[in-house]
Amino acid sequence: MKLSDVQKRLQAPFPSHLVGWKPQTFTKDRSRALILSYVDARAVQDRLDAICPDAWSFEIEVVPGTAVATVKGRLTVLGVTREDIGEAPEGNLGTLKAASSDALKRCAVQFGIGRYLYDLPKQWVEWDDVKRQPKVTPELPDWARPDHERSPGGAHLVQAMEQLRYELPEDLELQREVYKHLKAALGSIHPAPVSQGQAA
Repeated sequence: MKLSDVQKRLQAPFPSHLVGWKPQTFTKDRSRALILSYVDARAVQDRLDAICPDAWSFEIEVVPGTAVATVKGRLTVLGVTREDIGEAPEGNLGTLKAASSDALKRCAVQFGIGRYLYDLPKQWVEWDDVKRQPKVTPELPDWARPDHERSPGGAHLVQAMEQLRYELPEDLELQREVYKHLKAALGSIHPAPVSQGQAA
C-alpha cells in the first residue's frame, strides 16, 4: 500500500461531532467570539489507525530556549515523512503534551488530514464565557461533512455507532439485537436494491 492509495481516505471530512470550535479573538465584553474549527489529536490518531494502523509513527524533539513549550514533530505515514513545529498555548495548558498534540495535527495537515477545516469561514458567534464555548454550535456546510451525514439521520446514526464502540454489551444475544437495529437503520438511509430473486 502506498500513500497515494489512501490519500482520499486521509483527506475525508471528519464526522461533525468530532469537529470542535475554539475562539481566536473576543469582543471587549467577551459576549461574542471569532471562532475557528479544529479536531483534536486523538481524532487524527484514530484516522491513521483506521487507514494504516501498522504503517505510521510520530516522533517529537523538544525545541529549547523558547518562551512557550515548543516541539518539532515528525510524522511518518507509509514511509513518507512530514515535519512541523507544535506550540502549546500559554498558561496552564502550556505543556509539552499540548505542544506535541499541536505538532501532530500540523504534521497531519501536510498529509491532508483535516486540511479542509482551513477552508471553513471564520465566524462571529454568541459566546458563553462561563462554559468557554459557543452558545450555539455552528453548523458545518454539506461539503465539510462526510457522505453518510448528508443523508437523513446519518449524523445521528454515526454518533450512536461511536458510542457503541465503548458500550457494546458483552452478552452475545444483546449484540445481535443491537446489530439488527443498526442494520434496519442503515437500510432506511440507503435501502438495499431488490434482487431478481425477491418479490417486488
